[in-house]
Amino acid sequence: MTKDQKVVAIQEIKDLLQDAKVVYVADLEGLNAAKSSDFRRQAFKQNIKVKVVKNTLLQKAMEQIEGVDYSEMFPSFKGNSALMIAETANAPAKLIQGFRKKEEKPALKSAYLQETFYVGDNNLDALANIKSREEMIGEIIGLLQSPIQRVVSALQNKSETVEAKAEEAAPAVEETPAEAPEAAAESTEETSAE
Repeated sequence: MTKDQKVVAIQEIKDLLQDAKVVYVADLEGLNAAKSSDFRRQAFKQNIKVKVVKNTLLQKAMEQIEGVDYSEMFPSFKGNSALMIAETANAPAKLIQGFRKKEEKPALKSAYLQETFYVGDNNLDALANIKSREEMIGEIIGLLQSPIQRVVSALQNKSETVEAKAEEAAPAVEETPAEAPEAAAESTEETSAE
């Protein structure tokens, strides 16, 4: 690789990392071409960018990113490395977990998300269980709606009960006033006739 090619490769990695909130580095070594292609296809479907990178170029690109010190991840950069960038915090971890149901690899080397570093494959389960922003918002909305739904339900049940009681009482009330004006009219007629 020439010096110019290295500069271009570092810039490509920097472009991927520039505004990334979720960064995973995985080991894809040992996956044959078909399995590697399948992994990339599944990643693409889940909106995860995957790029196989040289460790030295990845480290140089990370060193040039302002605002985040990726140095905690550098010791994990050995062997074959694939950079994974996603919007959803747990998506790459779930993808790796799902793929490992059939294969030994990929293995998690390190990850950076929610301003925290995770180094080592032993963190994979914890990362997969992290709730995404959308999942958390959904849970909060569900929690907020639950009391409101109970109140609305109680009010509907209360109004249905009141309406049922009113309907039961209504026929008796209607008959009494209907008879009373006739009786009153008859007594008025009798009084004026006398």
